[in-house]
Amino acid sequence: MTKIAFIGAGSLGFTGELVRDILTFPLLQDATLSLMDIHPGRLEWAKKGVEKLIAAGNRPAKVTATLDRVEALRDADIVLTTILAGSTEVWRHDIEIPKKYGVDINVGDTRGPSGIFRFLRTINPMMDIVRDMEKVCPNAVLLNYTNPMAMLVSSIQKQTFISTTGLCHSVQGTAMMLAEWIGARYEDIDYTCAGINHMAWYLDYKWKGQDAYPLIHKAITERAEIYNAEPVRNEMYLALGKYVTESSGHNSEYNWWFRKRPDLIEKYCTHGTNWNPGEHAYILKEYQHNEATWQDQVKAELERPLEPDDLERGHEYAAYIINALKGGEPFKFNGNVQNTNLVSNLPENACVEVPVLVDRAGFHPMHVGALPAECALMTGLSSGIEELAIQASLLGDPTLVYRAICHDPLTASVLSLAEIRQMTNELFAQHKDYLPQFKIHQV
Repeated sequence: MTKIAFIGAGSLGFTGELVRDILTFPLLQDATLSLMDIHPGRLEWAKKGVEKLIAAGNRPAKVTATLDRVEALRDADIVLTTILAGSTEVWRHDIEIPKKYGVDINVGDTRGPSGIFRFLRTINPMMDIVRDMEKVCPNAVLLNYTNPMAMLVSSIQKQTFISTTGLCHSVQGTAMMLAEWIGARYEDIDYTCAGINHMAWYLDYKWKGQDAYPLIHKAITERAEIYNAEPVRNEMYLALGKYVTESSGHNSEYNWWFRKRPDLIEKYCTHGTNWNPGEHAYILKEYQHNEATWQDQVKAELERPLEPDDLERGHEYAAYIINALKGGEPFKFNGNVQNTNLVSNLPENACVEVPVLVDRAGFHPMHVGALPAECALMTGLSSGIEELAIQASLLGDPTLVYRAICHDPLTASVLSLAEIRQMTNELFAQHKDYLPQFKIHQV
């Protein structure tokens, strides 16, 4: 019997999707699903949702729910983390303070000033979880879904023996999107994708063994509806020659090209038709809406009868990984791991996102080699900034936070060094109660 702990189980829809997938594997159908959240109401609704899935599939699995993290973790085999450090009333300042200075953010959960301060807040509760794991489930594997992925995973891997990787659906999600664009079945697609989280590149993309990049190029350049679906990423592809993971909204924040002027935001970041349009604070607004309406949403979902396809396996990595770790079929996925010369032109020991084979013996990251130089320039800069922010947190040094933000491409394209210092100090002042690792909260 496998025990799987969900820390942050109040992420209601996502917890349900993960449980649905887990229960489709025969090896995991009798698992104990241990749900933990700090919000009693959300936790209770999550438990009811999981019970509904178990009953609908007639599975022998067991579900428990607790506000006690240690109890949820005790003797776990797998730990899944989907946490948010602070409510949107905390997170909103990551977006609103940079906006005052002219740095326009769409999501703000991965990199740049918003992502860095989200990391500085989130690493503390994440390390609390890890320290508990070291005591009550030292052999467990940590699968993290919390952003900012690369900074959290890299920082955790530097501080613990707990086996850890980070999971994101942008790699398989983008691969499916590209397959649809060229009229291919996803099952007939093979690819090699590597880089860092939200900035990994399809180094090759093949349909039935043949290079499909010419078909992708043709679709982007000849079909307006495809170009307009992802204007930011499509422009990046046309300039750099490789397609990048994660949405246009996210990627518009990670470089110098799309958000530094209002006219560019209007042209590239406003009218994309795929998920995550580039409007200011898009995801923050989504979270605020969900916080205000979650009770009505979950009530409606619990009252809705389940259809047969509601029990079918999806494409998130976690369930496949857990099945492989417990002795099922080995599985290859793109995971966030330490760069032990896996990507030779990205920073050593930083967190990279590369193909990983997982089996009963654990994780086996695959050597990729060098990224194309035109992709490595931007990717290496972002990775280096992330590592500087991690060192800032480990040392409690606010000056290193400032220096990391100084190098952020979007911030640097808009602000002077003095303005960046002022903005950084304002972010520190707003978040100081959430940053105990810093004794001084000023640059």
